[in-house]
Amino acid sequence: MSDFRKLFKKEMNDLGVDQSFASRYLNDGFSGGEKKRIEILQMSMLKPKVALLDETDSGLDIDALKIVAEGINRFHNSENTILLVTHYQRLLNFVKPDFVHVMYDGKFVKSGGPELALKLEDQGYDWVAPEKAQTTEVL
Repeated sequence: MSDFRKLFKKEMNDLGVDQSFASRYLNDGFSGGEKKRIEILQMSMLKPKVALLDETDSGLDIDALKIVAEGINRFHNSENTILLVTHYQRLLNFVKPDFVHVMYDGKFVKSGGPELALKLEDQGYDWVAPEKAQTTEVL
């Protein structure tokens, strides 16, 4: 068995992806949670330097959320960057961000560490509206 196939099977197992999915068309008949796991599987196999994960937590039950978060945590290291877009703290309970940025109308209006996400969860977004917050430069 090739090294690629061994790695692929290991990653599928780690993400709780049924081995039969390897012979199916991409996302054909997959549930929302299965699609999210497959996205993380693709990221793990392709090993991009920068990954954009848009609302990865959308539609996931808590078990699927934990599996996806574990996959993100396993992948992330000093050799890559993940831009993780979410509107909720629940994913960040399992994936600790290095930085948190709040965007409004295409601009970063607030940046900080993980504590910013907790404050947003507690207080909502009203206090960071552009008229209340100084716009920061796009990174």
